[in-house]
Amino acid sequence: MHKWTVAQARRPEAVGQEAIVQGWVRTRRDSKAGFSFLEVNDGSCLGNLQIIAPASLPNYQSEVRHLTAGCSVRIEGQIKASPGKEQATEMEAYKIIVLGWADPESYPLQKKQHSFEFLRTIAHLRSRTNTFGAIARVRNQLCWAIHEFFQKEGFIYIHTPIITASDCEGAGAMFQVTTLNLEVVPRSEGGSVDYSQDFFGRPTYLTVSGQLEAEALACALGKVYTFGPTFRAENSNTPRHLAEFWMVEPEMAFFELEDTMDLAERNLKYIFRHLLEKCPEEMEFFRQRIDPTIIETLQKILESQFIRLSYTEAIEILLASGRSFEFPVAWGKDLQAEHERYLTEQYFKSPVILYNYPRTIKPFYMKLNDDGRTVRAMDVLVPKVGEIIGGSQREDRYDVLLERMKEQGLKIENYWWYLDLRRFGTVPHSGYGLGLERVLQFATGMANIRDVIPFPRTPGNAEF
Repeated sequence: MHKWTVAQARRPEAVGQEAIVQGWVRTRRDSKAGFSFLEVNDGSCLGNLQIIAPASLPNYQSEVRHLTAGCSVRIEGQIKASPGKEQATEMEAYKIIVLGWADPESYPLQKKQHSFEFLRTIAHLRSRTNTFGAIARVRNQLCWAIHEFFQKEGFIYIHTPIITASDCEGAGAMFQVTTLNLEVVPRSEGGSVDYSQDFFGRPTYLTVSGQLEAEALACALGKVYTFGPTFRAENSNTPRHLAEFWMVEPEMAFFELEDTMDLAERNLKYIFRHLLEKCPEEMEFFRQRIDPTIIETLQKILESQFIRLSYTEAIEILLASGRSFEFPVAWGKDLQAEHERYLTEQYFKSPVILYNYPRTIKPFYMKLNDDGRTVRAMDVLVPKVGEIIGGSQREDRYDVLLERMKEQGLKIENYWWYLDLRRFGTVPHSGYGLGLERVLQFATGMANIRDVIPFPRTPGNAEF
């Protein structure tokens, strides 16, 4: 007898087959005709498998009629064509084994609407709901599509350190890693912390980006990408920020900024097309329950040519709009989400790639333009979210990079190896970062980024 997932058992071609299905009970409904209907789900798909449990089962009265939401079961039976419109198949049970009971008085996922805020408090169980099961499956397909895209583009998948001594962004919002006894911190004669007694013999942190190390590998392997967790110790309690999230970071030797823009556009279109093709049931669920425009939005992105617009031109458009923005618009200030959304949703009605930002608001590693005022940075903006990709052409000139590092107050000795890349066979190179959760939030229409990662890490919250 086959062991099948619910997804396999729901396919029309399964009709007539005997199978074993295992999962969790969503509902039980008893018929006056002497049998019960069970709705069972195992997480393999959005829909449930309807089980017909006849009264002739030996444990029908003692167990089956006491099954409630959350109980886990193993069912042996035959797949039959379903007379109902909502599913192609159902299963007539020969045998039902209860694997685990769930007390209906204390099981928190009863058959009713639960707020996302409440479900965050039971993150260990929320993936059993339709919404969070769908999120998990879409996240899985999104990750697969990302790897598939870069492999097809000829990239090498690399792994960069989680623990680092350098701050890629130069902003200082990093989580420190230490084995020192914080109750009795060792001090030097001058009174400062004696890091020579720490595990690595120096201050170390969780990475905010794998970019710097990816540059080193790109300058040997050509085109590389890293895909892993990154950490920002920013006290940002917003629907768009996490302290721990996943980043995709391609880095390409011999790429100018224009090449990188083209790659980023291909990248987004590839993964959105993949989601529409591979997750039709989940995407329709999000269209019905979360955002009625979500499928239309993704399809428009696939059909559109991304607008290329300089930062200076964007500022001129915003100033001429006559809009009263919450954050004032001025050349030299970073754009806020409201500005980005105006450009994508109202002015162009299209994704926009902004480039050539003021040097004063961007990190040290971005290539300085000949005007001395701007750097070869780019941000890809999409409707509803704003920035979804940030990248740049990297500064490949040793003397200019050194000056930029001094300008931003960095400890040059921490970046000796990074400077070496400009001393030994330097080349034009570029890259960008794509936040997995931001893309997932955009693709599903979910309002809060805490709901697109299984166990969110935010200020004051490291539960589970």
